[in-house]
Amino acid sequence: MNKLNIPRINETMYHEKLDNGLDVFLYPKPEVEKTFAIFSTKYGSIDQTFTPIGENDKVTVPDGIAHFLEHKMFEKEDGDVFQQFSERGASANAFTSFTQTAYLFSSTTDEEKNVETLLDFVQDPYFTEQTVEKEKGIIEQEIKMYDDQADWRLFFGTIGSLYEKHPVRIDIAGTVDSIYDITHEDLYTCYETFYHPSNMSLFVIGNFEVESMSELIRQNQNNKSFDKPNGIDRFYGDEKDEVYKSLEKIYMPVTTPKCMVAVKEKADQLNKDKLLKNDLVRDMILDLYFSKSGSYYEELYQNGLVIDKLRLELYLEESFGFTAIGGSTTKPEQFGETVKEMLLSIKNEPIDEKEFERAKKKKYGELIREYNELEGTANTIIHYHHLGIDYGNVFKILEEVTIDDVNEIINEWISEERISICMVLPEGEK
Repeated sequence: MNKLNIPRINETMYHEKLDNGLDVFLYPKPEVEKTFAIFSTKYGSIDQTFTPIGENDKVTVPDGIAHFLEHKMFEKEDGDVFQQFSERGASANAFTSFTQTAYLFSSTTDEEKNVETLLDFVQDPYFTEQTVEKEKGIIEQEIKMYDDQADWRLFFGTIGSLYEKHPVRIDIAGTVDSIYDITHEDLYTCYETFYHPSNMSLFVIGNFEVESMSELIRQNQNNKSFDKPNGIDRFYGDEKDEVYKSLEKIYMPVTTPKCMVAVKEKADQLNKDKLLKNDLVRDMILDLYFSKSGSYYEELYQNGLVIDKLRLELYLEESFGFTAIGGSTTKPEQFGETVKEMLLSIKNEPIDEKEFERAKKKKYGELIREYNELEGTANTIIHYHHLGIDYGNVFKILEEVTIDDVNEIINEWISEERISICMVLPEGEK
């Protein structure tokens, strides 16, 4: 295994790419009691149109299929995998995002057996027509539950106002109609394309012995046969830089309105060579102006435009990106226009040098603390690895960021034609 020293915190991580293409990361932390592992595939809700492995023509599968597949992976012919983890005192879970599906566990004992179970159940799919049909009713209820949540509707309403064609605009779980179009053959097509080890990463962090764990993982994978790795062709459609809609209103049974203002990323800002620096700078700007200690938050609060802290969202991925600021407000129209003007004013008013240094120090401290959180460390490193970015460089990149870099990034980032406002309003105001 390759030894990777993590600067500034004097810790060591190990990485190995196995013969089958699987990337394995081991991060021993003998001072903690717990072990956390995540087995992740670079396959999320946006991967709906692709060329299946072994075929020449692209296909488009029903919305929500990545999430549906995640649900079905825990069910096996001989029972439920959750039971195996719980018998060893481990807690297992999974999630689907726009760009990945991940299976995970945390435990304080039997970490090697749990890692083996994690690898084995994800690499042994079991889908039948009957079990797939049964799952549709369960996921339908989940979709309806989220459809009743104002924050969820606001979030996807915002994305839908930013993007006209990109599948990020579609709910991760799909729609009630789309999930009923999913077949067990569709699930196998997606599984065989995206769950090949060469499209996956395993990250184990916590209290374990590196040599023993690495040998177990190698042996486990050597005992299984996989086709030769192939690149995956994914298609997301052509998307213009400007927002699809500058204003979106959603009416539903709420007592307090909600509003979100978002900035759509230009495609050239999603280049992987720029992405980590862009991510750090945007995060610092959001904190500087819109966190509870931020100057713009204070102004919004004093003017009665925000009820509680703001919801701040930042997504920078290979094929899409956006920054969003939202919250509950009794004056949604005024909130939206004010936040929009605030964003545009950031571009026109250079950042103060002292404020920049303060934001930089705060971000540095956050990065140090992040490495003390097992789940956060694993998720962040895996996320950037899927983007082809070595997160181990994060401290170096942050240290090298200058105030000129920040002002240049802001200049390229914020423009009126890429800002959209979305509101959730009481039905009576329709």
